[in-house]
Amino acid sequence: MQHIIDRFISYVTIDTESDPNSQTTPSTEKQWNLANKLVEELKTIGLQDVTIDDKAYIMATLPGNVDHEVPTIGFVSHFDTSPDFSGANVKPQIIENYDGKDIVLNAEKNIILSPDYFKDLLQYKGQTIITTDGTTLLGADDKAGITEIVSAMEYLIQHPEIKHGKIRIGFTPDEEIGRGAHHFDVEKFGAQWAYTMDGSQIGELEYENFNAAGAKITFKGKSVHPGYAKGKMINSMLIANDFINELPKRETPQETKGYEGFFHVHHIKGNIEETILELIIRDHNKKKFEKRKELIEKITKKFNKKFAKQYGEDIVTAEVKDQYYNMKEKVLPVKHIVDIAEKAMRELNIKPIIKPIRGGTDGSQLSFMGLPCPNIFAGGHNFHGKYEYVPAESIQKATDVIVKIAELTAIPGIFDTPEKPKGRR
Repeated sequence: MQHIIDRFISYVTIDTESDPNSQTTPSTEKQWNLANKLVEELKTIGLQDVTIDDKAYIMATLPGNVDHEVPTIGFVSHFDTSPDFSGANVKPQIIENYDGKDIVLNAEKNIILSPDYFKDLLQYKGQTIITTDGTTLLGADDKAGITEIVSAMEYLIQHPEIKHGKIRIGFTPDEEIGRGAHHFDVEKFGAQWAYTMDGSQIGELEYENFNAAGAKITFKGKSVHPGYAKGKMINSMLIANDFINELPKRETPQETKGYEGFFHVHHIKGNIEETILELIIRDHNKKKFEKRKELIEKITKKFNKKFAKQYGEDIVTAEVKDQYYNMKEKVLPVKHIVDIAEKAMRELNIKPIIKPIRGGTDGSQLSFMGLPCPNIFAGGHNFHGKYEYVPAESIQKATDVIVKIAELTAIPGIFDTPEKPKGRR
């Protein structure tokens, strides 16, 4: 397992933070540092057809070693990290034989990773936990996924007795800013389906995700000396606040779970003359998703009508753009690809946790681009912040799942009567 730990640390110590304000692909020049390293590593372990394009999308092939016809499958991960928290100068800490107690991430700043707050820690007692030093994120999202894919391919190359079909792997930039699949060449990839290794805790297997949209709402105002402002001043910041209060108060991320959708105000900046509000809209149900977008339009019209006489033109403008959709409709017609992943986990004594993603992955967009792509756990917890951690054993288990999926896919007839594991509802 030390080999996998060393590989993971070699990835996370390279800063690959993406930038939503950049118009280039990749959005940051530093993503090339890991991308180029990966290309050389894939060649070194013996993969074929290793390519990287002018936008840093990496693809490679592990040829099949069976005589009968087997579908080509793929595994996909992203190498950028979230701009929500610093990914520079990552200094991982390795806690061996975790004792179930508080982990001091940073004594000087009194930053503690505690099972009293992060209760999931307790399920990893006795394992090797990789954490941050409390000043950066870790990057397990999704460098754990990359570690698992590279390690699985290396293992299959070193163990030719394990029979498998042709496997394609793909690594993408800019997933964290919603662009990871934008320039992914599905036709070139050439797989019938794939799996993103981008989930969280061990056992996660997901083929449903949010329908997603982003909204940018601009509020206009009129600045007048406050001593003489009666009946004249229009404070755009206060109008923005009133707009937020028109949204359902309990339909926010902190108040919802499971299949429940939400509105999430994540950025607001303004002054009296102009305020810009940014929010995201999420719902698993397509009809409810459309209703949420309609509500934004309805509130916008309400405010414009209210201020029409005083302001003289529309005081609020709303730009709502769809971001991705629920991949369930694209995966259900080929549900056996989920069943194979579930069977792989059960054969490895991993309890599958099949649940909807309260977010999105490259797989959601890829599914609508013609590459059905469920999501499998990569093992990390508390992504995008200083409390991020990953058990090394979970990285190893995810690697084993990839190998097992490759092996199961090569079994003749598995698609004719895909086995339904016991206990399925």
